[in-house]
Amino acid sequence: MTALAEFDLDRRSPQGGLALAEAGGEGYRAAMRQLAGGVCLVTHATDGTRVGLTATSVASLTLDPPTLIVCLNRASSTYSGLAKGAVFGVSVLGADHSALADRFLKGARIAARERRDGGDWVAPASGVPLLAEAAAAFDCQLDDILESHGCAIVVGRVRAARASGKSSALVSWRGAYNPLGWTDDEISRAVGLTPVRPGVTPN
Repeated sequence: MTALAEFDLDRRSPQGGLALAEAGGEGYRAAMRQLAGGVCLVTHATDGTRVGLTATSVASLTLDPPTLIVCLNRASSTYSGLAKGAVFGVSVLGADHSALADRFLKGARIAARERRDGGDWVAPASGVPLLAEAAAAFDCQLDDILESHGCAIVVGRVRAARASGKSSALVSWRGAYNPLGWTDDEISRAVGLTPVRPGVTPN
């Protein structure tokens, strides 16, 4: 059995325990802001309208079958449209997509093919708009919806996925966007190597 090392905490109650604030309100919000999360765009198309919403509450549910979950505000127009449809998409944003994240923070419409704020949109056979330059993209079939309080947990069966690996990640932490990780080119430059471009044979 591995022994657990003892450590002291800066804030303790008079009884010797950790001093915790009452759950809810600013205390809960401040604590959750310490939880870093990947920034994604959740998109769907319903009745000819294609919309997207910025979300940080995206997570893998199961590997077999490949399934993910997204938590959305039930009062948002994006959720109401997504719940009526059969498919949706998730685009994982890279470090250079903060402008897109801001634009879709409260939801926005997407043209059939549009380039704005660095976003180039494409659609697979399902018709779901996905960000072409996304660090990763998922084409999902709506599998289930679990509603609790003011939010909905949307379960998506992943029908197709791709990973780019060309961009470092964009994460939300303490209410701000932060880059995480290095691209292959950045690593090559850091160690003094020349990045290899597609179709170019190194000497």
